[in-house]
Amino acid sequence: MENISLEKSLKECVEKAAVVLERGGVILYPTDTLYGLGADSLNKEALEKIYAIKGRDEGKPIHSIVASLDAASAYGEVSAAARTLADAFLPGPLTLLLQKKESVPEWAVSGFQTFGIRIPNNIFCIELAKAFGKPYTATSANKSGMVPQRSVEAILSQLGESADRIDLIIDAGELPESLPSTVVTVESGQAAVVREGAIPKIKLARYM
Repeated sequence: MENISLEKSLKECVEKAAVVLERGGVILYPTDTLYGLGADSLNKEALEKIYAIKGRDEGKPIHSIVASLDAASAYGEVSAAARTLADAFLPGPLTLLLQKKESVPEWAVSGFQTFGIRIPNNIFCIELAKAFGKPYTATSANKSGMVPQRSVEAILSQLGESADRIDLIIDAGELPESLPSTVVTVESGQAAVVREGAIPKIKLARYM
């Protein structure tokens, strides 16, 4: 497991993280909300590593980071409702559940028909998405059912032996307190809040 400080070099962090993702490895990385666990969303073995580290039910889908809404359109249907929300809140702490396209296998979405996308307001996340060129997982770095921690040390402590499966840590220090992203489904062209998080429902209402 390699640990590299984001303060050292954004370019180096992005390059190393992209290599790890490409070879099916796992990264621990900062977002605009919480630390996340990243792996190639379309690599079954890599995705299984994320479920194992978190102890997460494989029936619960894991969302993904992409560089832009245009990039997302390769994997999900970007409706007018999705574009309206994206124009207002992305990059930012919003996850959009798009009707998945055939390019996304059923196992990658736990059998669901939606593909969740995130475009965080975080330069590392965006630059990595551009460098990697494919979606990578955007699930919080915590044991399933436990409170997410804000520092690498606390995260590794919580994950215990499971942390040994992480190949690379991008350390941005202790992150500010934050709720997870707000999740909105926009399948069938209609928007509905699935999970209220960092963006409150009242702020979303005028765009839905």
